[in-house]
Amino acid sequence: MKTLINTLYSMNLTINERIAALRTHIAQENIQAFIIPSTDPHLSEYVAPHWQSREWISGFTGSAGTVVITAEEAGLWTDSRYFLQAEEQLQGSGLILFKDRLPETPSIADWLGSILKPGEKVGIDGWVNSTSEALQLQKALEKYHLELVNVEDPFHLLWRDRPSLPLNPPFILPLEYSGEACNQKISRIQAILKENQVNGILISALDEIAWTLNLRGTDVHCNPVFVSYLFITSTSSTLYIQPDKLTDEVRRYLETNHVSIKDYTQIAQELEEHKEGCLQLPSSTNYTLHQAASKSSQVKLLESPVLYLKSIKNATEIAGFKQAMTRDGVAMVRFLYWLENAVKSGTETELSIDQKLYEFRSAQENFQGISFDTIAGYQEHGAIVHYEATEETAATLKPEGFLLLDSGGQYLDGTTDITRTIALGHVTEEQKKDYTLILKGFIQLSMAHFPYGTCGTQLDVLARQFIWKEGMNYGHGTGHGVGHFLNVHEGPHQFRMNHMPALLLPGMTVTNEPGVYKAGEYGVRTENTMLIVDDQTTDFGEFYKFEALTLCPIDLKPILPDLLSPEEKAWLNDYHQKVYTTLNPYLSEEEKNWLKEATKAIH
Repeated sequence: MKTLINTLYSMNLTINERIAALRTHIAQENIQAFIIPSTDPHLSEYVAPHWQSREWISGFTGSAGTVVITAEEAGLWTDSRYFLQAEEQLQGSGLILFKDRLPETPSIADWLGSILKPGEKVGIDGWVNSTSEALQLQKALEKYHLELVNVEDPFHLLWRDRPSLPLNPPFILPLEYSGEACNQKISRIQAILKENQVNGILISALDEIAWTLNLRGTDVHCNPVFVSYLFITSTSSTLYIQPDKLTDEVRRYLETNHVSIKDYTQIAQELEEHKEGCLQLPSSTNYTLHQAASKSSQVKLLESPVLYLKSIKNATEIAGFKQAMTRDGVAMVRFLYWLENAVKSGTETELSIDQKLYEFRSAQENFQGISFDTIAGYQEHGAIVHYEATEETAATLKPEGFLLLDSGGQYLDGTTDITRTIALGHVTEEQKKDYTLILKGFIQLSMAHFPYGTCGTQLDVLARQFIWKEGMNYGHGTGHGVGHFLNVHEGPHQFRMNHMPALLLPGMTVTNEPGVYKAGEYGVRTENTMLIVDDQTTDFGEFYKFEALTLCPIDLKPILPDLLSPEEKAWLNDYHQKVYTTLNPYLSEEEKNWLKEATKAIH
C-alpha cells in the first residue's frame, strides 16, 4: 500500500484508490476514522481548488457535504439539495449516502460510535473544521469513549497534483460603489471590540475581510474574495496574505489606511505569541487557530461584528443593487425573448442556453462574472435542486414542459440571484397547479409585513403553506442573504424551517425562493432578491416590509388564475408593471413588445 501512496501523481486515480491511500495513511497515524468537510481554513461555502479535498476523495461535486472514512467503511453526509446528485456520483465508490436532516439518518458521531471501539481515535484537520463544530463533535464522541484528534492535512501527501494556493491579486473597490471608507469600517469594528471588552479580533471569513477593506478578488470561483486573514486590535490592523499577490497600488492603499501586511502562513504563530489581553474569535474560526490563540490569550467566542455590519447595506450599496438589478433584468428579458424563438429550433441544450445568457449578462456595464454556476434544468433535471449540466448530461430543449433557470451575475455595484420556471410549450395540469401553488407562497412572503424582532424562521411558513396543504415540501431554505458584489450566499439572516435567530432588519437583502421538486419529472422554483425596508411605526413598535429588487417577468402561461386570490393577483400585476416601466427604456421595439405581453395584467 505504501507503493500506492508513493505513486499518487494523477487525478486519474479511481475514487476507490484514493480512499485506499487515505486508509493506509490514517492507519500509519494510528487513527481509526478521518472526517473530511467541504470547507477551507476560512470555513467558506465555496472554496478554491486547493481545498477541494472532499471532492477529490469522493467524486461528489456538490458544494455541501462531509465524507467520513474508516478502515472498512465510508460515508457521505449531504443535504436534500444534493440527494439525487450524490446518488449518481457515488455509484461504485463504496461510499454510503447518508441523507442529512432526515429522522432516520444517524449523525456522524452516532455512526462512528456504532462501528468503532471505545478508545479509538477520530481524526480531523483542524484548519478546515470550525471551532464550534470541533467542540460539538468532541462532546458527541465522548459518550462513545472515542477521542477526537487534530492532525495535519493528509492531502498534502496523498494529492500529488493538488492545485497550489491561489495567487490572484486583489483589487480596490472604489468608494463610489462601497459607500464607506475602509478606515471608517475599521473604526466601527474597533468601537465594538471596546464594547465587548476585548483587545482584538481575528476575521477569517473571506467576504468579511473583503467588505472591511473595500477590496475584492478572484481567488474563489464566482465569489469576489481573496485568501487572507485580517487581525484588528484596538490600535492596529494587519492583513495576513501571500505578499506576492499584492500590487503596488493595493500596497499603497493599505498603507494609507494603516493596515500592515504579513505573510499568510504566519497567522498561527502570531496568534500563539499574542499576549495583549483578551481576543474575540467567532465560533466559525477554524479549530487550529482557536487552539493557537488560546495558548497565550484569553479567548471569547463571539459572533463577528462584521457579519451584521456587512449585511445591512448602506445607501450607496442599495442604490448600486438597484442599478445592477436593472441591468441584470435587461439581460434576462433579452434572453427570455431570444429563448422563446430559439427553443423551436430543437437544437438548444441546457449548456447552450447557459452560454447565451452569459453573453447577454456580459454585455452589461460593470459586469464581473456570474455569481454562481447557472442551474438550467429541463424537465426531470429541474427536480435536481443544484443541477449543473455537463456535455454528457445536457438535455436538448423542446417546445414543451418546464425549464428551471436559476442564475445570477456579479457587478461592481451589486450581486444578483434570480430563478424563473419557464413553460417552453405545453405543460400538464399538474405542472400548472404546482407552479401556481409555489407562486402563491412566493407572493405571500413578498407581501409580508412584520415587526422588529422577527426572524426568518417566523416568516418561512408563508412560502410553504399552500404546498403543505397538498402534502408537499422542499428541503432547502426559502431564502438567504445576498452580498454586495460579494458572496451570493450571505448571513446571518435567512428564511428556514429550522430556527435561525438572526433578526430581519432594514437594509438587508434576502432571496425568496420556494420550490417543489418531483424526482424524474420536473421542478418548479420562483426567486426574487428583496430588500427589507421600513413600513410604519405604531404604538406596537416598528414594522418592516419587503421591496422587490429583481426585475424580470414571472411566466404567466402556467398560472391557474382561479387559484390566486385577488390580493395575490394585485401584487403580481403591480410587480409586472414595475418591471415593464423600469426596463422598457433599455429595450428594442421587439423586446418592448414582448415584455408588454409578458407583463400584462391577469384577472
